[in-house]
Amino acid sequence: MLDDYLKEQPIAVTILKNAIKKNRLVHAYLFETNGYNKSEELIFSFIKSLLCPNNFFASCENSNCNICTMLNDRCYPELKIINPDGMWIKKEQLDELQEEFSKKAILGTKKIYIINQAEKMNTATSNSLLKFLEEPVSNVIAILVTDNIYQLLDTIVSRCQIVTLNKNNVICESELETVANYIFSDKIKREEFVNNSENIENINNVKKFVEYYENNHLDTLLYTQKLWFNYFKDKEQNMLAYDIMILYYRDILNLKIGHALLCFQNNLENLLKIADKNTEYSICEKISKILKAKQKIKNNINLNLLLDNLIIDLG
Repeated sequence: MLDDYLKEQPIAVTILKNAIKKNRLVHAYLFETNGYNKSEELIFSFIKSLLCPNNFFASCENSNCNICTMLNDRCYPELKIINPDGMWIKKEQLDELQEEFSKKAILGTKKIYIINQAEKMNTATSNSLLKFLEEPVSNVIAILVTDNIYQLLDTIVSRCQIVTLNKNNVICESELETVANYIFSDKIKREEFVNNSENIENINNVKKFVEYYENNHLDTLLYTQKLWFNYFKDKEQNMLAYDIMILYYRDILNLKIGHALLCFQNNLENLLKIADKNTEYSICEKISKILKAKQKIKNNINLNLLLDNLIIDLG
């Protein structure tokens, strides 16, 4: 079941498990597979987690579970799988799906359909699906699967929860190296950043500041010396810290919209907590405000006043 893929796909599995645990399922999921060779198995584990009556996430211990058996055999009556018919997925396949799903369920309450290689929908099929997504039917869940999200209509993508899977055998750099790669375009500066062991602590201090702010908001004004200026004292250090803060919020946004994390995979639990407290819009607003504050550092503004104003602007 889902937990079998937690090590290889921690972000995707955590997003799906949280949706089930918190009863926040959406009517459409778009799996961006990135060539992951176990994507079909993971998706069916998600479906089993939705439909199996015996458990959510671990392997079903009931060898006589009819639902799991039917799902394994791909013959569950409330599951419809659509594959390309030749070069394309045709409108007639969507019409047949909608007709079938208009009927009363035989088993259970949820109906699920999978569209494999969703990028192969032609214009007519895409428009038919879009209408289906715009008028979601209660207890019907769509699962779109693609290896190229950019070939799908933006209007379809925007109506789905995107679940991005990691590629096979990804060699992960350290958090320090990843942060350096995003902040510095100059190779020498990247190496200087990575070779300075103090930057590990600097990254951790920025994360602690963000997490404290997200829990305490304006009360953070009382502790800026302890949380910030004990570590970031001059203009250069502050600019670097603001860059790290922007990256941290970018990963919160990535988690919120189901994209792969940039840098902070090891902080998944804290990122999830912050993502749950914010909307996509509010996270984007915070990133914008931090960017504007960082630009003011170049104008020799008082660093204490700048941070105080940022905390107030962030709300």
